[in-house]
Amino acid sequence: MMKILNYINGEWIEPNVAEYLDVVNPATGELLARTPVCGLDDVAAAAKAAAEAFPAWRQTPAQERIQYLFKLRDLMKSNMDEIARTIVEECGKTFDEAKAEMVRAIENVEIAGGIPMMMKGELSEDIAPGIDEMMIRQPVGVCATVCPFNFPGMIPFWYLPYALACGNTYIIKPSEKVPMTMQFIFKLVEQAGLPKGVINLVNGAKEAVDAILDHPAIRAVTFVGSSPVAKYIYRRSAEQGKRVQAQGGAKNPVVILPDADMEMAVKIVADSAFGCAGQRCLAVSWAVTVAEARDEFTEIMCDAAQSRVVGYGLEAGVQMGPVISQASRARVEGLIGLGAAEGATVCVDGRNAVVKNYERGAFVRPTVLANVRPESEMHRTEIFGPVLSLMHANTIDEALALVNGGPYGNQASIFTASGAAARRFRYEAEAGNIGVNIGVAAPMAFYPFSGWKDSFFGDLHGQGMDAVEFFTQKKVVVERWPKEWSRKF
Repeated sequence: MMKILNYINGEWIEPNVAEYLDVVNPATGELLARTPVCGLDDVAAAAKAAAEAFPAWRQTPAQERIQYLFKLRDLMKSNMDEIARTIVEECGKTFDEAKAEMVRAIENVEIAGGIPMMMKGELSEDIAPGIDEMMIRQPVGVCATVCPFNFPGMIPFWYLPYALACGNTYIIKPSEKVPMTMQFIFKLVEQAGLPKGVINLVNGAKEAVDAILDHPAIRAVTFVGSSPVAKYIYRRSAEQGKRVQAQGGAKNPVVILPDADMEMAVKIVADSAFGCAGQRCLAVSWAVTVAEARDEFTEIMCDAAQSRVVGYGLEAGVQMGPVISQASRARVEGLIGLGAAEGATVCVDGRNAVVKNYERGAFVRPTVLANVRPESEMHRTEIFGPVLSLMHANTIDEALALVNGGPYGNQASIFTASGAAARRFRYEAEAGNIGVNIGVAAPMAFYPFSGWKDSFFGDLHGQGMDAVEFFTQKKVVVERWPKEWSRKF
């Protein structure tokens, strides 16, 4: 069983805590590790180390800072299979999904390598006789990320490489459900030779999160998770003057027009809805079929859901793993039951799933519910499981009204052969990430991971130039150097 340690000031530290939480393989039920429930003292030690390391790290030239990131990138690439196996074991993904996650993490490290260009300032000469004005970027200071369970390898890298490249020091708090991936990655961080205190790891649950939000040395906080927790983190951090970007939940729609390629649409939507067992913030959660698209799409989608291969993600041919825990399984199955009680038709029922040789696993098979009402409680709730709800609209106007009628705005997609319909959708749909014949509109690392409405709290997102803006503060300098002085030299 793996021992979960903190990494503070370049040292692996076994925390002195009274409480531990079990880390369980969601496919096998095997106990993998126990997460120490750290608190104020551990966060304070990490913040102290990061604050003391900040002046020297800030003064390190950007082109030297990114050399550490390049070393880390190479180490992550050469250890990708082992990292992916760790993700499968503690998170439940398939091996291919876990590897794809790490590819996206590495992309962010590579984009952050362009910081010498992205962080440069601006200069305007002679704004008045003998006066120049410039804008320069400087790091914020000590920053921290509170990570979710569903992408333990990728999501920290929406932020970490940009923060370090910009000259900040950092603290990561992994999800207490999946601490093993960051244990492995921090061994690579150690090999990359980063100076002591520049990057630190603290494990724990709510007490550690609150300590991060409250510590005066931590000047910026990022978070990904549910909307209620995102609101809490945004409010508590902002009240203390911290910078915050808090990614919340989602209820992502897809609109299927009659002119769509139905076979392609079903394959892509099924991959989006059921990939990662539906546990991703860009998963399609509900589909709106328009006019005569309903019957064909519903029939093919039900076939796709029933034929998906469910099992342990390290086994060949498995297309979908378990949800994260038995508690999550019970919650998802309860929401399926609620949908049926509210009048939805259970076309494909994934409850009470049993996978041979993995009877202790937290499996929910792909589920399809038809005739879901937009006012129903099940529809208003983020399920975070492999459940696709189906609705119907007579026109694209009705479909857009449904898409824009909910509180979330993370992603919205449309499947169509019409450029006019696609253009209207991308213009009118109220979501930060738009897909056209795309099921998971995940932006590349050089674009921001956007989100609107209750799916995001803040103004600057993760990745790309938004991350550079978030992890730097602008300073405007106005200088007077009269021309007659310059003539002396």
